[in-house]
Amino acid sequence: MKLDRKEILKALETISVAGEGKNIVESGAVKNVVTFGEEAIIDLVLTTPAMHIKKRAEDDIRKLIQEKFSPDAKVKVNIKVEAPEKANEIKGKAIPGIKNIIAVASGKGGVGKSTVTANLAVTLAKMGFSVGVLDADIYGPSMPIMFDVETEKPISVMVDGKSKMKPIESYEVKILSIGFFTAPSQAVIWRGPMASKALNQMIFDADWGELDFLLIDLPPGTGDIHLSIMQSLPITGAVVVSTPQAVALADAKKGVSMFMSDSINVPVLGIIENMAYFTPEELPDNKYYIFGKEGAKNLAEDLNVPFLGEVPLVQSIREAGDYGRPGALQTGSVVEKVFEEITRNVVQETVNRNEALPATEAIKITTMAGCSAVKK
Repeated sequence: MKLDRKEILKALETISVAGEGKNIVESGAVKNVVTFGEEAIIDLVLTTPAMHIKKRAEDDIRKLIQEKFSPDAKVKVNIKVEAPEKANEIKGKAIPGIKNIIAVASGKGGVGKSTVTANLAVTLAKMGFSVGVLDADIYGPSMPIMFDVETEKPISVMVDGKSKMKPIESYEVKILSIGFFTAPSQAVIWRGPMASKALNQMIFDADWGELDFLLIDLPPGTGDIHLSIMQSLPITGAVVVSTPQAVALADAKKGVSMFMSDSINVPVLGIIENMAYFTPEELPDNKYYIFGKEGAKNLAEDLNVPFLGEVPLVQSIREAGDYGRPGALQTGSVVEKVFEEITRNVVQETVNRNEALPATEAIKITTMAGCSAVKK
């Protein structure tokens, strides 16, 4: 069947894209449609840089043409992202020398987000990448314990005439955490602005040097710290960690939703399922799904984001974290193999994101909604 350009344009009026408002023809997103026999080429320009929106638009167009005109139709969709500039925007600053900034988040506490972050970091380092970890969990910093540097204190160094903090290094990973500046038994009793100021100091007053990846271990939830980080830094992408349990998945969904929201638009690189199953050492062929089966995997499919892999419930992962030597360093172990696979997926999704989307900017805060200091 020979495809007709005018008929395709009319059919495309039934498709709309999140953040575009009107349908893709009326909004001007469709820039050109070219047909050659059974082949159709559609040029699309979107204002929303989120990966899931870009992929959904491409899938919707292909499905529509093949269902309405011909199942054998060859459809090519060229998508370009042109984010509009807005007035009165507050832009964050990039850190020179850092190529990719990955936020590791979870909607719920206790799902092993910090453990996953530590193991991702050491695995990246083993692969030959230069890696840093910023422990942004101000009220419950875990990285000093997990990297066996609980008693270390960052020193001051002069960089270009300015005094900077030198991150602590452990297992070839550079680390900064509020835990280095407080006693192990001391609680951090700060309001949001104080916590945000401390984070900004660790971000911009630190001598991170050249890094391929800076992993940010975010606190649970979707609160003030998250917004402060994303306003301060251009986040390359986010990784969400969850257990398969329904209660954890409900909060993980909110975490993904936060990054995908129109006001934030941080690409979600994928979801990692932690504590996916338990296999006793004496029964290596058995899998016990203590917290549910493939819950995070199914959530990733529902939200149309990549599934990065599953981490089993292994006693040595917990022990390794407590002893300050991340489990992924256990040569030849199941844990090493699992984290190598997940880390490769994270790297691949980062490469895909960088090829498909323009460089990230820090989010732009254009509203004071939610701030009690603002007069109604």
